[in-house]
Amino acid sequence: MTDTNISATRTIDAPAGAIFTILSNPAHHAALDGSGMVQSDSKSDRITATGQVFTMNMTWEKMGGDYQTDNHVIGYDENKLIAWRTAPAGEEPPGWEWVWRFESAGPDSTDVSVTYDWSAVTDKAILKQLSFPEVSQDALDSTLANLAAQVSEA
Repeated sequence: MTDTNISATRTIDAPAGAIFTILSNPAHHAALDGSGMVQSDSKSDRITATGQVFTMNMTWEKMGGDYQTDNHVIGYDENKLIAWRTAPAGEEPPGWEWVWRFESAGPDSTDVSVTYDWSAVTDKAILKQLSFPEVSQDALDSTLANLAAQVSEA
């Protein structure tokens, strides 16, 4: 862990394409989320390119309960990388992002890493309101475990 990001890595017994297929579909994100905040997607399309925005239904007491986020895709390389910046629905992203990387670990296994990075958050009001990291290391580890379980069921 650094002062501005946390990461988790796990080897998943599946090719990168199978894992990427699940992660690039926001309909799966609630089942993957280890933090308990993601409730469902809001009729989002599969992620296929940078510049896309997908909306998620969330719940978190610090946000007053139920709310939505718009997730702006900032990185996309099929079967290798997917990344997005999250913002309250209708707002510009304040700077935290999620970066997923996939590296082959053999013919049927992939090293998957997820990084939660808040280094671009500069708004003093947000920095005063939130205590980064707002998602724990355990939640990242759980998310990867959930992803591994989803892939094995697919």
